[in-house]
Amino acid sequence: MLENCKNAQERWGGVSQIIDRWLHSRQALLVSFCQLSEKKVIADSDKEAETSVRLLCQQLVDYVSAGHFEVYDQLIQEGQAFGDTEGLQQAKSLYREIDGTTDVAVDFNDKYLETDDLGSLQKDLSELGVALETRFAAEDRMIDTLHTAHKNQLA
Repeated sequence: MLENCKNAQERWGGVSQIIDRWLHSRQALLVSFCQLSEKKVIADSDKEAETSVRLLCQQLVDYVSAGHFEVYDQLIQEGQAFGDTEGLQQAKSLYREIDGTTDVAVDFNDKYLETDDLGSLQKDLSELGVALETRFAAEDRMIDTLHTAHKNQLA
């Protein structure tokens, strides 16, 4: 039994490290987003803004991809390992909410990754900001539901 507890701690304790790295990348994404959003007027010839937009696009794609292809899978596996059927049901609903914001992120990336037309950037940043706020809240609830809820079972 002690060995099973140790294995569980090693297995699901690693999820905390994955989540920590992911949340750190979220913070970097938010810093880039806020710095770009603070600019009131952006001219099409603003090379600094173009560079900032491309950085934001890269961070956005990396963050969204890590969630979909790494973090959410780990959280679901943890919920399954602990037999948390209620948590898994909540996660399905949260995933649908998160998935709805993915299109906004992908559309933003597709539009701005290869363009120097920044005329509608402020409007698009506003739409992206709403989607990110929704996404982050749902992701935080998913972490609470499928990971934080099991911490006591690992100790």
